[in-house]
Amino acid sequence: MPILEILLRQMKARGFDRVTISVGYLASLIESYCGDGDRWDLAIDYVREDEPLGTAGALSLLEDLEDDRILVTNGDILTDLDLGLVTREHDPDEGATICANRRLVPVDFGVLHTDERGCLREYEEKPTLSYEVSMGVNVVSAWAVERYVPKARKLDLPDLMRALVADSKAVRIRSTDAYWLDMGRMADLETATQVFTDDPTRFLP
Repeated sequence: MPILEILLRQMKARGFDRVTISVGYLASLIESYCGDGDRWDLAIDYVREDEPLGTAGALSLLEDLEDDRILVTNGDILTDLDLGLVTREHDPDEGATICANRRLVPVDFGVLHTDERGCLREYEEKPTLSYEVSMGVNVVSAWAVERYVPKARKLDLPDLMRALVADSKAVRIRSTDAYWLDMGRMADLETATQVFTDDPTRFLP
């Protein structure tokens, strides 16, 4: 099952009825597979990126924004996060919500901490660093799209978030321990395939 279908089924189960897919490379293949969304009881439409517009630029191609918030998600993630709950709990007075997951990064070396004189303050042997990382799942307020996403120009989501913060608009970080895997590498795809195969019901409510 394509990861995009898993996401679409999750969205339907969580109360969504309309999805817009931004397509560029292999657009005809994606459109042929997903169609108008009728088989999932979804209304699916498409925006075409003739030139890559980044992870946020395609939002400027949306027409008739009916709601005050938009769920924006990458199409290559496997997660059991409740996308409907995340969207409903976003405050439309704020600019955006970024869903975050904690990642631990082991360092295979001794890390040296120095003082202002360049002398050793602390010797940390092979520490594990902890970071909050973006899951590629965001909720953006409609007014933020209208004000901060230029028409048909390349813009990545990190740049949109930076613009909001620079303008003193709130960007909420929603930390979650939901399962999440970004399939940017072949090894990640293989892991996702195994995890999904072991328990499909975990991801298909």
